[in-house]
Order: sequence, then structure tokens, then C-alpha cells
Amino acid sequence: MTGTTAPRKGGRWIEQWDPEDETFWQETGERVARRNLVYSVLSEHIGFSIWTLWSVMVLFMGPQYGIDPAGKFFLIATATFVGALVRVPYTFAVARFGGRNWTVFSALLLLAPTVAAMLVMEPGTSYGTFLAVAALTGVGGGNFASSMTNINAFFPLRKKGWALGLNAGGGNIGVPVVQLAGLLVIATAGAGHPRFLLGAYIPLIVIAAVLAAVRMDNLAPVRNDTGAVREAIKDAHTWIMSFLYIGTFGSFIGYSFAFGLVLQTQFGRTPLQAASLTFIGPLLGSLIRPVGGALADRFGGARITLGTFVAMAAATGVVVFASQRQSLTVFLVGFVALFVLSGLGNGSTYKMIPGIFQAKALARGMSGEAAAAYGRRLSGASMGLIGAVGALGGLGINLVFREAFLTSGSGTAAFVTFLGFYALCCAVTWAVYLRRPAAAVVQTAGAEAKPQLTSV
Repeated sequence: MTGTTAPRKGGRWIEQWDPEDETFWQETGERVARRNLVYSVLSEHIGFSIWTLWSVMVLFMGPQYGIDPAGKFFLIATATFVGALVRVPYTFAVARFGGRNWTVFSALLLLAPTVAAMLVMEPGTSYGTFLAVAALTGVGGGNFASSMTNINAFFPLRKKGWALGLNAGGGNIGVPVVQLAGLLVIATAGAGHPRFLLGAYIPLIVIAAVLAAVRMDNLAPVRNDTGAVREAIKDAHTWIMSFLYIGTFGSFIGYSFAFGLVLQTQFGRTPLQAASLTFIGPLLGSLIRPVGGALADRFGGARITLGTFVAMAAATGVVVFASQRQSLTVFLVGFVALFVLSGLGNGSTYKMIPGIFQAKALARGMSGEAAAAYGRRLSGASMGLIGAVGALGGLGINLVFREAFLTSGSGTAAFVTFLGFYALCCAVTWAVYLRRPAAAVVQTAGAEAKPQLTSV
């Protein structure tokens, strides 16, 4: 895994990869890593669009479909749930098949839910059929896990916050893009033509798969690493970071699915009015995610994450006030702020993951490339698990919304619940990663580990 070149063994496989080696990075590594990042972003971007497709499809589903708001929330919750589950096997698929190979396959797999939705999207289709097709769109959620695991292996630790933030942010933008595309269709053709939106994505999916096939690479060292996931599962920090990621990414994806439906249900917006507002929050949250990673690179992921949760709690308080007063303007300000802050937190939490595991390697007495390789192994394996659990937060948000609207016709109770959760996230971040930094590696090292956590 060392050297200044990137030898191949055919089929776009790179046998040696050492991004922590400055000479290798400057002469070969950076160029190859950036190229793979670009096409990873493209595929993940479309995957997010397909995963969140039903946040737009429900806006097309007028009274003639015979589905109440609770039923619509359950449709989007189903897509969220499946997308969270498939993140686990998608993470392992990178090591099994290669990052480039899996990107091609997973991109082409997006054709299945898109074509299926085109076939069933009309009044008279049974609710069970809609549920099945919504579940099928969950495959788009898996693209994030495989993409992040793959890109994590390409970049050195000092660049991971920026690279992972850019990769995830570019993917996250798929959410507002599909919502903007839905707005365009509703505004021009009307709410009765959802197939126009679906048809536009089919050639885009094919293009993304072809570009991944001809421009991306597989890393043989990642493929040859088969035991990291077992170690990651046993590590407490995998589950602590999963919990924190529920608060950041779970909020982002849950609100992205629910925003338009909340506007329709609580504030009486028409499909066009809701669609004209729905994309704003996800767009800003996606664009700012690389900023969260960059800030974490500079100031430490735990500090940025804690500040983010404090601000998210404050923004949720604003939303609760607006929900009680039925003030759409104040509600939009608070809700969009939640999107922006969740985007920042997405970037900072993912920066923390490789820092934690490399710090543990240093605390065990490893150094240089050995510590870096250990950090890549464990962080790559844990990212899929963390991403999967975090995405389940989106399921929780939509189920809480569903229950709130069923019982009271308002989302106020849901937001109060979210406020309490963000307060708990603040406490965990501070207690584990800031109050006593050595606690992050105390399970595998002694007190001398404390200085090693400055990058977390």
C-alpha cells in the first residue's frame, strides 16, 4: 500500500494506494482521487433524487387518489426505512466488488424504481402497490453509504472533512433538484402529469452509470480488507456516532421528505405552493455540508457538531412557536434554519469518524501509515453502519409527524419531541468528545491518548 505510483492489474483496479504519502499524493493520488470524487457525486446525486422521489410524488396525489395525509406520510416513511436498511449491504459491497464496479451497478439499479413508478402513478392504483413502489425507491438511499465508504479510502485524513463533505453535499443536492423538477412539472404541465418527471430521470441514470464505468477506479486494498466491519460493530464509537448522525442526517432526510406535506397539511398550501417552497431547505442544507466538513477540519468536528445541535434546538423552538401561532413566515425561517444546521452537522459528524479511529490507532502504539491504514479500515466499515442508523432518524421523523397529525391535526407535538432529542444530542457530544477528550479512546488506551483527539 505504499509507493509513488498507482499500479493497476486491469479492469480499472488500482493495487497500491497510500494517500498519506505526500509524494504519492502530489504526483498521482490527488488527481485520481478528485476524478473518482466527481463521478461518485454524480451517481450519489441521482440516487438521492430517486430515494426522495415520493416526497414529490405525494404532491401530485390529489383527492382522486383517495389517500389521506397519514397515508402519505407512511409512503414516504416506507421509502426512508428501506433506504436506511440497504445502506448496510451497500457499505460492504464496496469491499466485495470494488467501488467503481458497485457504483455502476447501483446506478443502473435506480432504473427499477423509476420505471415502476411510471407504470403505477395514476388514480385507482391500490395503496399496497404504491407502498411497494415507494419501498423500491429505497435502493437510492444505499448509494450514499457505498459512495462515502469508497471516497473515504481515496483521501488522506487531513482532506477527509472536505472530500466527504463535498461528496455527501453533492449527493444531498439530489433532494432539492428532484423537488425543483417536480415544481417545474406542476407549474407547466399541472399536477396530473407525474410521469413527465419520472421520464426525465431515466436517461440521467444511464449517463451516470456509463460515466462511472469509464472514469472511476476500484481500490484493491479496500477490496482485500474483509475483517474491519466486525471490529467496527464491536466499537462503542460506531454506535455513539450513529446516534449523533440521527440528529444531523436523520433530520435532513426526514425533513426533506416531510416538508412539502407539512406545508400542505398544516398550512393549507396547494401542490404548486408547497413545491415552490419545499426545495429551499434541502438545497441550502446540501450546499453547506462541505462547509461543515471544512470547519471541522479546521476547528475539530466535535466542537462544530455541538454548536450545531445547540443551534438546532434553538431553531426548533422557533418552529414550535410558529406552529402554535400558525405563522407561515416564521415557520419557514425556523424550518429552513434547521435544514442549514443539519447540513453543517452532517459534514462535521462525518469528519469526526476517521479522526476517532486514527486516534485510537495512535493510542494503541501504531504510527505513520499503519495508523492511517487502521483509521481508513475502521472508518470505512463504520460509515455504512452510521449512515444506516442515521437514515433511520428520517423514518422516525416521518412517523412522529404522522402520529402528531393523526392525533391533533398539527405538527407542534412532533417538533417538541425533536427539541428534546436535540438537547440529548448536545449532552452526548459534550460528555463523550469534549468534556474529557481522552474518553474517546479510553476503552483501548490509557490516559496518554488524550492529545491524540485534536482532529476529532
